[in-house]
Amino acid sequence: MATIHLTKGGFERRVADLNSINNNWNFLGDRPALIDFYAAWCGPCKALSPILEELSEEYAGKVDIYKVNVDEEQQLAEAFGIRSIPTLYFIPMKGQPQRAMGAMPKEQLKKMLDSIIK
Repeated sequence: MATIHLTKGGFERRVADLNSINNNWNFLGDRPALIDFYAAWCGPCKALSPILEELSEEYAGKVDIYKVNVDEEQQLAEAFGIRSIPTLYFIPMKGQPQRAMGAMPKEQLKKMLDSIIK
């Protein structure tokens, strides 16, 4: 399974209702997720992209990995308060998402993913 690029409509079907994310987080997914907020021109984002593709294969069926282009989906970026990229959201099935900023090594990403699978 490859990473999935999300638009606002796809986000609202697969992740959460934008109107409620700040007040009452209600994750709509079938399994934990990672959302990568990125831009095509961002060097660290480009370095992170192939790692996320590898992880999408390794965690297929366990975690959904989504990508949101902040230049194309400004409303999503604003809703999440994205100020720097890459910004990653690790979303467990229950509870609040965990936010991490900046590119991370694969091993650190795996630890974060493992923590939301439990």
